[in-house]
Amino acid sequence: MLKMSKLILMAALTWFLFACSNSDKPLGAIVSVDESYEGMLVLEASGKTVLLGVNGVNVPSRETPEMAVRLDYSFSMGIHEVTCGEFAALMGSHEACENSEYPVTGVTYFDAVLFANAKSKSEGKDTVYTYSKVSYEGSGRCVNLEGLVFHPEVDGFRLPTEAEWVLAASIGWNPANGWNSTNSGHHLHKVCSAQDVGEKTAESIDKYTVFCDMAGNAMEWVNDWQGQFRDTTVTNYVGAPDGGAREERVVKGGSFRNDPSTMKLYSRGDVYTVTSSTMAEYVGFRIAYGSIPNAVWMSSNGAASGSRFVTLATSAQVKSMTGSFHTKLAFRNDLTGNLAFIDYASGLPSVVEVADTMEVYHPEISPDGNRVAFCTKLEGVSGKSALYVRNLKADGSGLVKLDVESAAIPRWRITETGDTAIVYVTDAGNNKDMASFKSASTWQVTFENGKFGTPTKLYDGAFHGGISSDNQLAVTGARLLRARVGNSDTLWYNGEQACNVSLSRDSSNRTVFLDFGGATGRSFVGNDYGVHEALLVVDSTGKLVRAVPAPTGYSFDHTEWLVGDMSPVSGYQGEGGLVVATLANANGVHGKIVLVDIADSSITDLVEGDELWHPSFWTMDVSKRIDAGSVNVDSAGVYFGDGGGQAAIILRYKLDLLWNYKDEAKVVILGSSRSMNGLNPLEMDENLFTINLSNVPNSMFVSDYLLQNYVIPHVKNIKYLVLSLDIDMWWKKENNNDDNFFYSEYRQYPGYVYDENHSFWKDGVPKDLPYLTSVSPGMDYYYNNFIPTRGVNANNMECGGWATATVDRDSNWVKDDGMLFENNLQRLERMVETAANRNIVVVGIIFPMSPGYASTGSFGRYGIRRSEAPGLIKKIKAISDRFPNFILMDENKMGAHDYDDAMAENNDHLCLVGASQMTSRLNELLKKLD
Repeated sequence: MLKMSKLILMAALTWFLFACSNSDKPLGAIVSVDESYEGMLVLEASGKTVLLGVNGVNVPSRETPEMAVRLDYSFSMGIHEVTCGEFAALMGSHEACENSEYPVTGVTYFDAVLFANAKSKSEGKDTVYTYSKVSYEGSGRCVNLEGLVFHPEVDGFRLPTEAEWVLAASIGWNPANGWNSTNSGHHLHKVCSAQDVGEKTAESIDKYTVFCDMAGNAMEWVNDWQGQFRDTTVTNYVGAPDGGAREERVVKGGSFRNDPSTMKLYSRGDVYTVTSSTMAEYVGFRIAYGSIPNAVWMSSNGAASGSRFVTLATSAQVKSMTGSFHTKLAFRNDLTGNLAFIDYASGLPSVVEVADTMEVYHPEISPDGNRVAFCTKLEGVSGKSALYVRNLKADGSGLVKLDVESAAIPRWRITETGDTAIVYVTDAGNNKDMASFKSASTWQVTFENGKFGTPTKLYDGAFHGGISSDNQLAVTGARLLRARVGNSDTLWYNGEQACNVSLSRDSSNRTVFLDFGGATGRSFVGNDYGVHEALLVVDSTGKLVRAVPAPTGYSFDHTEWLVGDMSPVSGYQGEGGLVVATLANANGVHGKIVLVDIADSSITDLVEGDELWHPSFWTMDVSKRIDAGSVNVDSAGVYFGDGGGQAAIILRYKLDLLWNYKDEAKVVILGSSRSMNGLNPLEMDENLFTINLSNVPNSMFVSDYLLQNYVIPHVKNIKYLVLSLDIDMWWKKENNNDDNFFYSEYRQYPGYVYDENHSFWKDGVPKDLPYLTSVSPGMDYYYNNFIPTRGVNANNMECGGWATATVDRDSNWVKDDGMLFENNLQRLERMVETAANRNIVVVGIIFPMSPGYASTGSFGRYGIRRSEAPGLIKKIKAISDRFPNFILMDENKMGAHDYDDAMAENNDHLCLVGASQMTSRLNELLKKLD
């Protein structure tokens, strides 16, 4: 902690630029000592504008275009990153800390959130973050906070927003004077020990109030999800509303590993994808304090909003209730009238909104989960309504309209003949008057291959609450609970007012509905309650059998039984069953969607927002799609789940490729992101059918694990094994939790443990395992990147050229500990020997890196002194003396290669153009061998 005597109000920083401000004051003049909280400075930011992102070419898409953010409030921020000592005082000791005055690093975003909350509590303040459950990994780091919600309106401690961080960092930004790769010795230093604000001297340091280590020492978490920027001005911007397809967070400032030339104010990521559970030895955080009035989020489509959706339930929670990872929730955003949905099979669920000008009421997900039907008029309101079906995708594609005069309240069903159909009514108005009710009618229309069939009339009367599978029961409610039993119409619930009626999808033919605190309901429940404050269930005869009270302070609305994918649609027998509903608060705001378990009256929050209407919840019954008892559907193929990061999701899809192509593959590629980006299976000859199983973060030990347990036992026709030999990364150790996915994370996911407990299926792969892997949790973004391409990174398209040849690790690591290299070399020899026993040729590739490394003392990005590298490469090549099945393919040639700027993504990765050249050379080599 800096001495308070050194924190004197800054008089002026006359040398400072004015570009980021729209006031007459230089930015330095807006900073003062926070008299309430030691170690923090107040930024009087009201009226200030900062620029996020940059306009230009060869800039990652996440950092362009330039966007202006105007702030109309003041806040406080820590002078320096949170230190190990400060972290230990509130959270306990941290194993990675070497010095109490160093920044605490190796912490996840969730760890930083927990620290901020603890800091708020220690000061008697409300917490800015709320959550329902905490998950830790073996070293004690928090890897997930279920139901995490950021409350910008709360006056407490938190992480700074990206805009706040940039405003503070703009004051004296000078990366060359911070701890960086040129002066740090590749390790952390005490906070505020670098001359990182102008030309500080012992005399001047007492004269100015300054933020320390904004550039260098430790990279820093900020609060924001990493959304896209837009060429506009946003007031009080706080990032994207959720993590979207990639679940990425923003990190800022660079670290002791980075060259000062690469540290930019606009930079907002690391080389690898950064998610909330990422842990890195060079990433820490600093804290901010203060509420953010009228906070604005901006979605991926560029729509700025003062509200957002927050998912409150994880995929695992939903599966524990429904029995399936494959579940979806669709609903109406009543603020916009748009369709919104959540796909819980993503493992990291987020809300997707289909933005258009069409009003969406009463959406219902199709039996296969791929489409959604909706209408343009809501229950209880008479008038003409249109009925549409569209794909349940972000682009809302496949929109088709039913060509009838009026159709409302669509409900999917599987008919007795196996057809998929939609039941609808011609008018969904008030059904209290019998004549008006009978003037409307109920119809059915088949839907196949994206087209409607010919509608057929079922009944007189608008029975929009559902029809039983045998057509013997139909219900409705928009004032009264009416039923059609056989061919007779009847009135249930003693003729008292009822609405939100839904017939169950199982053989019990129960009906769920809401009432208005009537006498019949009060008598059954045994006490008084208000409008919609009890969810009621009647059996197939109209007799009340269950009542579930709403949570205190809320009432139910928009109740619906779950829909499923089987015929008859799978549901829950006896007294059980799940109902999806909205919760409205005392002001009538429908702020939550919940799942209600009828059996035990438990309620699980799914999503929170401002006005969420008309939920439909779909689930797939996976157990009915496989041989009963063949494998455990809760474990088999489940290689990813809640809290997982990029490493887990990539490897989940690589195993998907393995199980589905194990009988076809002749060539298997293992290695790091260099081979994942640099070798394209689709450009190999057909008779050299290739799958790319490279993953991140990789090591020789991870590749060996995959080879011994998955590739050798199951890829029966493999002839060639291709390995990326990233010798600058051979400082990695077996069981190194910082860098080895298998030994730090994989046991979180039941699929790996299940495989290991069954000897990795070496006696035979269950026939359902490929299917279960394909339907286990995943994310569309990564699916589209890796599955169609058989493993090359399809997103690796930005050919930005060879970036600055930065050295991110001390090049002396071989000299300091020679066994690191030798251990990796031994593991390579083991892999080559294993392959030799199967007559498999191994091609080891040293991938090209920036030619700029020839002007440094380092072989590559992570070191090895250039003077040592030729001798070490010679040791690798010598493996072929013992094992003739080994071929070394050195495409780097100590930087003297022919991969030009047009072929590179950054300083050590090829883009798809470079991958074509690399793949062509590998293909020609294997053709000659073949």
